[in-house]
Amino acid sequence: MTISDSAARQTVTGIVTAFAHPVRTPIMRRPDDYGMDYEDVRFASEDGTTLEGWFIPADSDKLVIANHPGPGNRYGFPGHIEPYNAMVDFEVNFLPDYRNLHDAGYNVLAYDLRNHGQSDSANGGVMSFGLHEYRDVIGSLRYSRRRRGIDNSRIALFSRCLGANSTIIAMSKHPEEFQGIRALIALQPSSFRPIAQGMLAAQGLPDAIDTFALEYKNLSGFDLDELTPTPYAKDVTVPTLVAQVHHDSSTHPSDVQGIYDSLGATDKKLHWIEGTTRRFDGYNYFPENPQLMLEWFASHLA
Repeated sequence: MTISDSAARQTVTGIVTAFAHPVRTPIMRRPDDYGMDYEDVRFASEDGTTLEGWFIPADSDKLVIANHPGPGNRYGFPGHIEPYNAMVDFEVNFLPDYRNLHDAGYNVLAYDLRNHGQSDSANGGVMSFGLHEYRDVIGSLRYSRRRRGIDNSRIALFSRCLGANSTIIAMSKHPEEFQGIRALIALQPSSFRPIAQGMLAAQGLPDAIDTFALEYKNLSGFDLDELTPTPYAKDVTVPTLVAQVHHDSSTHPSDVQGIYDSLGATDKKLHWIEGTTRRFDGYNYFPENPQLMLEWFASHLA
């Protein structure tokens, strides 16, 4: 059903624009704030887009490559300051993740996806829920394998939301790039339709999904239902831990369950994050509760 009320349509248009062309958010914290040496790095995505990141060295040859949700960046999301608190009113901070990984003996590469953080713009600035961003995952792997001192058979991926979708799609489109990858943590992968439905419901517009889909198509060129990692998940064969806020008001648990069930990996685990309905609490889960993350990587990169 489409809507004709002008105020409602203006609200829908604002949500569509925010998703299709996400605002860039500032990098508020850096590794040295947490006592870690690091190197600012730049490398090319698979299609040549320049990506910016941090390389945080450790005394080992093991590496975890981390990316992020939209519209955040490698640091997290500054929901504690204006104007970003209009989306969520608290900070998401990934630096404790990197500190915990570093202290456990992992080198860390954390990078900004295209159109986010300090990485270059591409594809008209459109966020595609992984259909373009998968190229950045491949670029991060190629860069990492060129780093001196990294054992190419001891690399793992820590991919969050948009980054998780991108990783799943990359594994399907270019499986040869993932030879030797030992493990994946996919934090809150999601199809776009339930995310859009959750946003519309929160605005009191649960019946506006058809209008949303049409406007998104007109702005981005994408159909709503092609923005999903589910069809690609069957080609994910590396050991995979999926974590998700169980009662996330922004999506449907059945969508995440479907992504998980579709994974081709025989070694896989689904961890439901309880005690909240806020999606962004899921992004702070591992910084505050690192044991599961560390156990997953330790058991697969030994």
